[in-house]
Parts: sequence; C-alpha cells; structure tokens
Amino acid sequence: MGFTHRQLFQKHMAPTSDAPLALEIVSAQHIYLTDCHGKTYIDLISGIAVSNVGHRNPKVVQAIKNQVDQYMHLMVYGEYIQSPQVLLAEALVKSTLTNHLNQVYFTNSGTEAVEGAMKLAKRYTKRTEFISCYNAYHGATQGALSLAGDENFKNSFRPLLPDIQHINHGNLHDLSLITTKTAAVIIEIVGGEAGVKQASKTYFTALREKCTQTGCLLIIDEIQTGFGRTGTFWAYQQMDIQPDILLTAKGMGGGMPIGAFLANETVMRTLSYEPVLGHITTFGGHPVSCAASLATLNYIHENDILSGVRAKSDLFKALLVHPIIQEVRGVGLMIAVEMKDFKTVKAVIDTCIENGLITDWFLFCDNALRIAPPLVITEDEIKMACNILLQAMDKVFKN
Repeated sequence: MGFTHRQLFQKHMAPTSDAPLALEIVSAQHIYLTDCHGKTYIDLISGIAVSNVGHRNPKVVQAIKNQVDQYMHLMVYGEYIQSPQVLLAEALVKSTLTNHLNQVYFTNSGTEAVEGAMKLAKRYTKRTEFISCYNAYHGATQGALSLAGDENFKNSFRPLLPDIQHINHGNLHDLSLITTKTAAVIIEIVGGEAGVKQASKTYFTALREKCTQTGCLLIIDEIQTGFGRTGTFWAYQQMDIQPDILLTAKGMGGGMPIGAFLANETVMRTLSYEPVLGHITTFGGHPVSCAASLATLNYIHENDILSGVRAKSDLFKALLVHPIIQEVRGVGLMIAVEMKDFKTVKAVIDTCIENGLITDWFLFCDNALRIAPPLVITEDEIKMACNILLQAMDKVFKN
C-alpha cells in the first residue's frame, strides 16, 4: 500500500518548522487555492508577495508554454543571446524610468540577487563594510543572512560575514554610521518583515546624499515591493531617489522562480574581469522564467494594474475596523494589521484558514497579520475577504 502525499510530505520533505500549514493544494487560479478535498481558499498573501498578477495568470501561462516549445536551458548565464533574457532586461531597464540603471544580472531568487549585489559592491568599491537595518530580512544564505537585523536568526549559524553594522530604519541620526569604510547600505523602502514600516522622503533623501558623499553604494531591496506591490512599479519611485543597485524577485516571475540585480554599466562591468567570471550562475535568467516575467511586467502595464492599487489598499483599511485591531498600516497592497500579541494573531489566522482564507504574520512583527493579496483582487473580493477576517476576529474577541 502506497503512502499518501501527506505521509510523503512528513517522511521526505525537509522541515522548516515544527508546525507547517500542510495544506495540500491541487489547483490555483486568480486569488484562489483549492485543496485535495475541494475546499477553496482566498490567498491573501500571494505566496508571500509572489503572485502579483494572480495565480496562473493566462498571459503568463501562455508565455511559459510558448517558450517551452522553443527551448529551455541552453547555457550558463551570460554566454548565449537568448531573446527572453534580453527582452526582459530591456523592459526592466525601461521600468526604472532612468538611464542610470541600465544593466541587469539575472538570478534564481531574491537571496541570490542579494548575494550578487554584495559581491558587486565589494568589487566596485574595494571596501568590505555593509550596513543594513535592524528587523530587516534579506535572505537565508550566509551572506544575505549576515545582513539580517535579528540575532535569533543568525546565532546558530555563526561565524557569518564580518564588517556588518545595523541602523534603525528611518532614523536620521544613524546615518552618521555610513563612512568611507562602507561598501554599501542595503535597505528596503518599506520594511517588509518588520511589519510594513515606512520611512519619510526626507530620510531617503538624506540617505542618498550620505551614500553619495561617502562613495558607498545604495542598494535598494525591492524583492517584496517591486512589480507594483506599493502602487508604483518600484517603491523607490515614490521617494524621488535613485539606487546604485536595485534588487528584485518574488513578484517579478508571475509564479516562476527568478530574481535580478540592476546597476549601471560602469559598476556592473567590474564583475567581468579580475577575475573573469567574477559572478556566474547556471540557471539565473532561465528562459522560461524570463518569458513569464516579461509577460507579468507587460500584463501590469497593459491592464493599468498600478492605478487601482491605492484604492484597493484604502478599501482594506476602511473595512478592517474591529476592537481587536490596534493599528492598520500599509503602502499599497502591503498591509499590516496589528493586534496585542502573537497569540491573538495566531488565533485569527487559524480561524481564517478554517473559514477559507490564508493570511500570515511577519518574521519580526509577529503581532500583526500580513495582507498582501494579488494586485488583481477585485473590490468585491476584498469585501468578501474582510468579512472572513472580521468574523474570525469576532470569534477570537469573544473567546
């Protein structure tokens, strides 16, 4: 007698926690997931900010099929001219609305984009110090993990990279730590795992000026915020600044694995000599993932998805009023619903899952619910989702 999928999951899949959700999903479309029992769930977190244009977006699926019919992997990144890569690179450069970020290096994930950007910053500046923010998360590999602003995530894996300093997101005084020893500052416009925390335009202007003054590079991590999540294609465009290196992943693939870092030609070229192949990847820029990403980017623009993000965000905020809620904050469709403690949040999450809605909490803000639905969610679907959320809160509040 064979094992069930659930038994195989428990038997052979390496665990990441002692309490996985363990939902057995058999199909997904738009904002909905369906499990093996036929139960449907509203996905209010987009696979953690991945499915910006919805699950199995028809344009993305068709682009994948078309590319599979032509070719899949051919050669390591950077050796062959592959149309999905060059067309996506051109579109990404155009999306920045500047000639400054004019070259793209494709990776398989956001973490790999961080690693590549760190190497690039060290190679270009010939410095070793990095500055990141407390309560920031940039990935789980050893370089990216070194940047993390929470010691609980790092202590079991030391030694990690030296020369890492941390600043408080939005704190102008802390910018004094940026010096001529600093290779780069890596920062999110909106602190994702910190629970959707945003700093002012004044802060980012000062940060940009400080980086320019000291000759260090400004790396802006838009792995969660990119591809329209905050209402502009890139969140940094709301701050009237330019990064030296831009990171993206998650929502850029329409559900396929892909990431990238962008910089100008002068900076990026330093990875190609002394040594040659200073950074290399086998599967980075996989043609099928690039085709899916280009279809995602085009779908966002052609359907004017960005114009509706703010109104949808405002609708969530207007509907989510309840005694159990202490604060609702958000930028576009990246929203945190804060409550008094993790126990309350977890009870609401569990009740929501029972009632057909998937939400989550944040790594460094576990007393807040995460709301980051596909950008294509409709107003009626927002009302339906909020109704489920409020019913769950009623139940937890009464208990």
